[in-house]
Amino acid sequence: MILHGFVRVTIKVRNSCVDFKKGMVFSMYNLELKGKTIFVTGAAGFIGSNICKALLKDEDIKLIVGIDNMNDYYDVNLKEYRLKELVSYNNFKFVKGSIADKALIDNIFNEYKPDIVVNLAAQAGVRYSITNPDAYIESNMLGFYNILEACRHSYDNGAKGVEHLVYASSSSVYGTNKKIPYSTQDKVDNPVSLYAATKKSNELFAHAYSKLYNIPSTGLRFFTVYGPAGRPDMAYFGFTNKLLKGETIQIFNYGNCKRDFTYIDDIVTGVVNVMKKTPDPNENGVRYKVYNIGNNQPENLLDFVDILQQELVNAEVLPKDYDFEAHKELVPMQPGDVEITYADVDELVNDFGFKPDTSLREGLRRFAKWYKEFYS
Repeated sequence: MILHGFVRVTIKVRNSCVDFKKGMVFSMYNLELKGKTIFVTGAAGFIGSNICKALLKDEDIKLIVGIDNMNDYYDVNLKEYRLKELVSYNNFKFVKGSIADKALIDNIFNEYKPDIVVNLAAQAGVRYSITNPDAYIESNMLGFYNILEACRHSYDNGAKGVEHLVYASSSSVYGTNKKIPYSTQDKVDNPVSLYAATKKSNELFAHAYSKLYNIPSTGLRFFTVYGPAGRPDMAYFGFTNKLLKGETIQIFNYGNCKRDFTYIDDIVTGVVNVMKKTPDPNENGVRYKVYNIGNNQPENLLDFVDILQQELVNAEVLPKDYDFEAHKELVPMQPGDVEITYADVDELVNDFGFKPDTSLREGLRRFAKWYKEFYS
């Protein structure tokens, strides 16, 4: 055992991790991805495409079956751009369709018999859920139900069935929670948007199915994911588009908001780690777990905008003499928004020896460089 001063040294030893700072050894993985068939929903989405790419490049996967409905909630060209790299792999199969189509989901399970399911397909966006609630019920509720039912019946007639269901939840479930940082042990009974309510419902559905049918399931509460080729409805991307057009950007709650921005590469590492470890039975004997995946460092929105504009200038997306102050407007809080998001990631660190750590400046720098290349 080697200690380097007061620096925590964490190393992986086969399927375990040794944390020398804490002087403890903890199990990391109990599930092998090698040679497995993995079903990824939302495969052309921001997170889904990056998960698929990482698995195809770094893991010896038998097959990834990806599904996406390719809807026009935002620019479909971005989805096609993400998908183009994935379909170049021989062990990637793409299915265009909706998880709300029960017959299609059942056919996929019957034909490919996935070993692991990663459900990332969902209608995203807090504000959009206020004006278009039907989309959230269809995808986030009915669609997830179809996934759970297919997982349930994968064990029929003594079949091995699904070994692990991993699904996306959201930091939005914390709603009006006043305690920070947000812990998965906190009660989350006060959602402030339909989107948040559907994500909390996903967790409840998964718990019920894990209890009734012994489906190992893990939910992941993502905190403000950003990065290259991300979602244009997210602030960093939307602000960039507007500034480039000379439009005014609106900063909500007069800038008095904080967000726990989490870079996409950290999200990918967290998800792949989680895929390899099915939950131990909890106190009620249910193989069910929920983790936060966030940077554990909330950033003030005004600071975020300041860093973004600096990196856009450095990447030559915007000219050095751009008048940012003339294009900013401080406005009240919008319905469905919260003042702060802040992830407690102790459980993630304890179980996997991993904590997201990409700085906001580094993440926005990579986004700005990508934006310059993609749109030029």
